[in-house]
Amino acid sequence: MSHSQTLKPLPRAPIELVLPYPLSANRYWRAITIPGRTMMAPTKEAIAFKAQVALQARVAGIREPIAVRSVVEIAIYPQRPQDWAKRARRDPATWDDDVRCIDADNANKVLLDALRGVAIVDDSRRYVRKLVTEQMEPDGEARTVVRITPLVLETPQAELLVREG
Repeated sequence: MSHSQTLKPLPRAPIELVLPYPLSANRYWRAITIPGRTMMAPTKEAIAFKAQVALQARVAGIREPIAVRSVVEIAIYPQRPQDWAKRARRDPATWDDDVRCIDADNANKVLLDALRGVAIVDDSRRYVRKLVTEQMEPDGEARTVVRITPLVLETPQAELLVREG
């Protein structure tokens, strides 16, 4: 991006989706062999997860994928363990460090695949300009909150860039 261009949020509000907790990539993809080559294909669990994501997007009012540069923010909430209060008493500052939680990179791959064609056109840098993932403190049920903020590229007035001479 040149110094004369800046990205700013579009006037419309960000889209926020509350989605199921993501599958691990190992449960999302499976290898299939077609004579002479091996390919990756989504599992039945992945197909069901993608359908749930599509349903949540429709409920949120998304009728077609966002086709502009966007910021995608992902907040991953693992399931709060039954012994969370005991853990918190023992170590108040970092009690949730050993709570079972999907790896952020793994979650990003699965979530972006499920959002592709539903809420975002695709997960290339053309559309996803910034990706922020945060592991949240467990507060109840496992879930993922995804916020998509469309961006607009602002450029100064062209006549200001023209040199006279």
